[in-house]
Amino acid sequence: MNKKVRFLTQAAMTAALYVVLTFIAAALGLANQAIQVRFSEALTILPAFTPAAIPGLFIGCILSNLLTGCALYDIIFGSIATLIGALGTYALKKYKYLTPLPPIAANTIIVPFVIKYVYQTDGAIPFFMLTVGIGEIISCGVLGLILFTALQKQKRNIF
Repeated sequence: MNKKVRFLTQAAMTAALYVVLTFIAAALGLANQAIQVRFSEALTILPAFTPAAIPGLFIGCILSNLLTGCALYDIIFGSIATLIGALGTYALKKYKYLTPLPPIAANTIIVPFVIKYVYQTDGAIPFFMLTVGIGEIISCGVLGLILFTALQKQKRNIF
């Protein structure tokens, strides 16, 4: 198969999965609260398997935030946080248990400022860092590592 076609297909599939999983979390009321458990953030583990996941996650996050009605600066900075996390995951791809750390850190640092200043939510930045961090540990750390383990067994067939 043509490498460019494979890359684009994997990126598009990653973006589509990100959007669908975000909608599921939103429907359950988990995607846009103080403790955000976006199932889609588990996909930030995918750059450990394919670099195509990096643009796929970035585009998926942009689309998800647009389609769920997020504010412009949330769309911009939330997507940048996901992009930074995906790049970090790719950089740490040889270290299974470290791969969730970049998206956890990026979102824990960036998203609280969006919550505080874009949405004018009452509360302190350290509190939002705690709540966002908890959600990211669940999404990226727990769910992401479960996904990593499941995909590891089939990576040659999938990627």
